[in-house]
Amino acid sequence: MSHTAHIRSHRKPRRSASSLAMRAGVAGGVLSSLAVAGASGSATAAEPVTQTLELPTLTADLAAQAAKSADATQQAAANYQLQAERDTAAANAAKQAKADLAEAKKKAAEAKKKAEEAARREAAARASRNADRTTLAATSDSGSTSTATGSAASVIAFVKAQIGKSYVLGASGPSAYDCSGLVQSAFKEIGVSLPRVSQDQSTSGTQVSLSNLQPGDILYWGSAGSAYHVAVYVGDGMFVGAQNPSTGIVEKPLSYDPPTGAVRVL
Repeated sequence: MSHTAHIRSHRKPRRSASSLAMRAGVAGGVLSSLAVAGASGSATAAEPVTQTLELPTLTADLAAQAAKSADATQQAAANYQLQAERDTAAANAAKQAKADLAEAKKKAAEAKKKAEEAARREAAARASRNADRTTLAATSDSGSTSTATGSAASVIAFVKAQIGKSYVLGASGPSAYDCSGLVQSAFKEIGVSLPRVSQDQSTSGTQVSLSNLQPGDILYWGSAGSAYHVAVYVGDGMFVGAQNPSTGIVEKPLSYDPPTGAVRVL
């Protein structure tokens, strides 16, 4: 036996293949765990990056929704204001229509009142004219005489001298006359100047009632200022005038064609 046989060898014993394989498997498992942990750590560390990328998109959507909501609110407010303005305009229009209707009714009532008043005046005037005509007819039928003197006698003598002559529109003698031409010529004989047409002759003197006629008064038909015919009252309920182209200058009773009024020049 060697003198060193009892001393243990300082060389490590040689490990078996199975032991080495086990250790390799453990190491691989550890490394795999570390790799998985690293990957998991990496994934966990990457999450904030992903969330950071998504935040702008979320904020933009919220802003768009807020803007849309603001637009809808503004449009609703505009619609309410427009409806309020329409309601106010409709109320004002109804108020104005009511006022216009009241004014129209007032004017209609006033017009009716005026028409009724005018009708009453016309009825009174018609009654007065009828009374005057009745008086004229009675005067004409009574055969009473009224002797004209002075200038009136000259006027009457002139117009009676023209009886039987022709009526010609616009004529002033000596062979033919129209109604106003005869009257103008008759008064011209005594130095009285009268207008040429019947409208003006009907306002040339003092208005007198038909119940108070005197020889030499000018009779007119129509209204004063717009008369369409004139003649001369000669007394005894008679007048002389250039009537029309059919009759010429004639003497007729007042009842033949009752005049509307009379003026006194002399």
